[in-house]
Amino acid sequence: MRLSVLLLLLLSVALSQAWLEGLKDKGRKIKNNVRDAARFSKQAAQGSWDMARAYKDMREANYKNSDKYFHARGNYDAAKRGKGGAWAARVISNARERVQTIGGRGLADSAADQKANKWGRSGRDPNHFRPKGLPKKY
Repeated sequence: MRLSVLLLLLLSVALSQAWLEGLKDKGRKIKNNVRDAARFSKQAAQGSWDMARAYKDMREANYKNSDKYFHARGNYDAAKRGKGGAWAARVISNARERVQTIGGRGLADSAADQKANKWGRSGRDPNHFRPKGLPKKY
């Protein structure tokens, strides 16, 4: 009888230990998920700021044929932040193009803007779209 009680006790300790290890793993996974979500959110916020800065610079520069450059630059800067920044750039760019298309801008111009947006998000050099004479400040 004592041996069976001892075996039951050892079995319950082993099961408890395994259960606790499982809880620790779940805790680590939850912690990693929370950390990843926080990182993504931070990147998205920073990417949104990059997009806003590119828009502000475009308005300030008011330079002919420079909008594709600023589209590419904003997306490029945002995407450099990481997945969250690239996501924010894609959402903002798509929303902006939808609004502008509804507002009467042509589909061809919107398609050209989207080409510049994708170019920048892919990590390619936004200076590909830079017009001659645009001040170095931008």
